[in-house]
Amino acid sequence: MNSLNLVKLGCAVTVAALLAGCASNGQNGGDPGARPLPAGQSCQSLRGELNRLDSRGVRSKVEAAQQGKKYAGKDQADVDQYNRTLADYLGARCHTPTGPR
Repeated sequence: MNSLNLVKLGCAVTVAALLAGCASNGQNGGDPGARPLPAGQSCQSLRGELNRLDSRGVRSKVEAAQQGKKYAGKDQADVDQYNRTLADYLGARCHTPTGPR
C-alpha cells in the first residue's frame, strides 16, 4: 500500500470514528432524554389541559394554523397554549409507558 492510500485510509477511519461518536452522543442514539416537567405540573395536569383545549375545538385551529391559517387574539393564544402544553407533555415523555407519572 502506498503512502497516498494510507492517508486516504486514515482519513476514512477518522471520519467514520467521528461520525460514530456524533451519532451515539454518549446516550441512546443521540436521544437527549426526557425534559423535566414545568414547575407545578404533572403528566396528569398536562393531559387534563390538552383535553380541556380539545373539548373547546382548539385542535382543529392548531391544524388549520399548521396549514397557514392566521388567527388573532384569543384564538391564537389558544393555539399557542395547545402547542406549548403538547410540547411539555411529549418532551417529558408522558405518552410513554416509562415516562413520569
